[in-house]
Amino acid sequence: MVHVFLHEPAIAGNTGNAIRLSAVTGARLHLIEPLGFDLEDAKLRRAGLDYHDLADVSIHPGIEQALAAVPEARVFAFTSHTEVSFESIEYRREDVLLFGTEPTGLPEEVMAHPRITERVKIPMLPARRSLNLANAVSIAVYEAWRQRGYDGAGA
Repeated sequence: MVHVFLHEPAIAGNTGNAIRLSAVTGARLHLIEPLGFDLEDAKLRRAGLDYHDLADVSIHPGIEQALAAVPEARVFAFTSHTEVSFESIEYRREDVLLFGTEPTGLPEEVMAHPRITERVKIPMLPARRSLNLANAVSIAVYEAWRQRGYDGAGA
């Protein structure tokens, strides 16, 4: 299943929801430091419910270390600053879905990284700034999984 990279996530509840999503879909979650919360944060635990032990979560000190963990993977940077829609991509099993921090999104230096395959966006109505991070991650992961026929899902 795909890899989800959260670059410097700031809100514990959103990361907790991503942990729960990882547990129920098989997506591998990578948290890129610095984190805006403690990993023992009650909001993180509450949002993730009892799924923490079922999720595949890695923590990396920076983007370079995170990318080194998936040396052959394509990397799709999610941003509102592109015209390429996320559903136009034919996702592969080991692709990386890269998301930025809640207040500001991905910094330009990350989006300009040579490993970025494509910048993609989730469509929204005009004059809207952004989706909630946990919602955006869910939308993207489920699209990638849908394209793969929900492989691994139970009946």
